[in-house]
Amino acid sequence: MSSVVLLPYAPSSVAVARQRLSTDLQESGVFSAAIDDAVLVVSELLSNALRHAHPLPSGMVRVAWLRSDDHIEVAVSDGGAATEPRAGRPTLSSLGGRGLGIVEYVAESWGVRHDGDTTTVWAILPAPKGSMNGQVAAALKEAG
Repeated sequence: MSSVVLLPYAPSSVAVARQRLSTDLQESGVFSAAIDDAVLVVSELLSNALRHAHPLPSGMVRVAWLRSDDHIEVAVSDGGAATEPRAGRPTLSSLGGRGLGIVEYVAESWGVRHDGDTTTVWAILPAPKGSMNGQVAAALKEAG
């Protein structure tokens, strides 16, 4: 399963990306905790792109995800920024600067790719299928 979504360079796009990703992962049977982590990471990556980077030449940002057997890669592409995305080390009283630190904590790995004027920040997360949900459903079907 994979999807690519072009979204307006606007804060409202975060909710759209979260909903689309969540729906796709639910439909493919991923555990709800893994869905929550993937949605959190997409929110952080997209929010960072909107806050710190330029849109793609089309005026949009690209959000993509690829689901393999037991992992999901999420990626956000934008028009780049003056600085390289990196996890910050904010003080306890800082109001921001924790986004990529959260991504670093939740994801198995993450990084940045450059292709011309496009910057893509990606993350790989564990996304096991919700086999327990399938077992419960099968038991209910047999009982019913």
